[in-house]
Amino acid sequence: MEREVAPSDFMAVPALVQRLANQGIERLRYDLADRGMATVRPAHVLVLLPLLGGGRRASDLAGQLGVSRQAVAQVVRTLEAGGYVERLDDPGDARAKLVCLTAGGRAALRAVRASAVAAEAEWADRLGPDRLAEFRATLTELLAGPPAEVDPGRATARTAGGD
Repeated sequence: MEREVAPSDFMAVPALVQRLANQGIERLRYDLADRGMATVRPAHVLVLLPLLGGGRRASDLAGQLGVSRQAVAQVVRTLEAGGYVERLDDPGDARAKLVCLTAGGRAALRAVRASAVAAEAEWADRLGPDRLAEFRATLTELLAGPPAEVDPGRATARTAGGD
């Protein structure tokens, strides 16, 4: 008996990885909402994680994340309104503020970790420990390599040309 052909059989590996990442994002969104943290979006985690090491200036977060200061400021306002971060005076510069985790922010990061651990446990049940270890090793190897070189002008030329 032959195996039925699935749509994923025709997808490129990067597309499959993206689909898996999207499933993780949806799971995280559900898990956060289930814990009463529906205002925390998966993308907010990118701002929360660097704060584990202590308060950071919004401009430093923007530089680390490769986004605008305005984008970070908007996320910080949302997280501050939800009680996940607070802005405190920077002891090194009276003109600056540090974005710091609150107890709520630390709880949100614990929920993120619990969601990831639960997802990995489900994968271990489906794949078995050996295949999961191999999957982790493969992903780690791919991520350790140099990023693909992208010609920034190429993307601009394509969108400008209407392709």
